[in-house]
Amino acid sequence: QVHIVESGGGLVQAGGSLRLSCAASGSTFRFNINGWYRQAPGKQRELVATINTGGATYYVDSVKGRFTVSRDGKSTVYLQMSSLAPEDTAVYYCRGSDTSVVYWGQGTQVTVSS
Repeated sequence: QVHIVESGGGLVQAGGSLRLSCAASGSTFRFNINGWYRQAPGKQRELVATINTGGATYYVDSVKGRFTVSRDGKSTVYLQMSSLAPEDTAVYYCRGSDTSVVYWGQGTQVTVSS
């Protein structure tokens, strides 16, 4: 079993920055953190960015040039968010997986005021 914890969310003004952290613990031998998702009120959860074990990254168009995903080993991943806008307001979730199971954290709230 793997336990994922996200942290670093909060309230920030438009144009500001936040750094989210995702840390996994437990049976992490075959486990890797895949990336970040977010869910805004009344909307479906959506992909934000991914990072593979080799460090290759992918970003959705809406965050390209503003967000940066990085990792420190296979059990800790960060999301540096800059130039935040009100439309970035959401609960941000970290996703990980081992050979057969997908794991999610409890999420961290990011609120961007205009």
